[in-house]
Amino acid sequence: MDIFNLQDLTTEFTVMDVVLVLTLSFALSAFIGWIYQITHRGTSYTQSFVFTLVMNGMIVALVMLIVGSNVARAFSLVGALSIIRFRNAVKETRDVGFIFFSMAIGMAIGTRFYLLGTIAAVVISLVVVLMTRLNWFARESATQILRVHIPNGAPFDSLFDRVFVKYTHASELISVDSIQSGTMTELIYSVGLKKSAQMQDFLAEIRKLNGDNKVTLIAGYNGTDL
Repeated sequence: MDIFNLQDLTTEFTVMDVVLVLTLSFALSAFIGWIYQITHRGTSYTQSFVFTLVMNGMIVALVMLIVGSNVARAFSLVGALSIIRFRNAVKETRDVGFIFFSMAIGMAIGTRFYLLGTIAAVVISLVVVLMTRLNWFARESATQILRVHIPNGAPFDSLFDRVFVKYTHASELISVDSIQSGTMTELIYSVGLKKSAQMQDFLAEIRKLNGDNKVTLIAGYNGTDL
């Protein structure tokens, strides 16, 4: 008598199918998580998100194994999963891509397309690494966000024009906001510095014109999540 009932679990898959699907989906999902870790840029990296990627791939593989080719079972699972609500916003658009990546690999393994899932995981991962290392699609001249506080009523329309012409190749006023109970005005500009080495000189001249009030230059917002 088989104590562990290692016969067919159903007419569709065996215990060995389950072990192979879970093992391979774990290995490939962990590989995807490692690719995410080494290619991540910015400050929004969290270990829990990588754990979720691994779990996501394994769970999707298991779901696909359960569904099989049974349409009624598929609709039942869709109804059950529709009650799930995600309250945390995805901070980076690339995170969405990795979520779909792990799901697609999980679907391939769960439907027992083992070779397809393995090849797809390796090829897509190589593409991600290549794009990251070669810095594809990056803008040649990144822009920065400049926040300047000036006394309320100061003529800001052309106050910094001379400094912008001297130190930037492009500048644009994004917003004007009244702060500190109307005593100060906050100006937010999008600027592109001609030379990053001149950043301190640029800020010093801005301070001379705004009465030595607060000046903030967010120099890395293109590659950092705020």
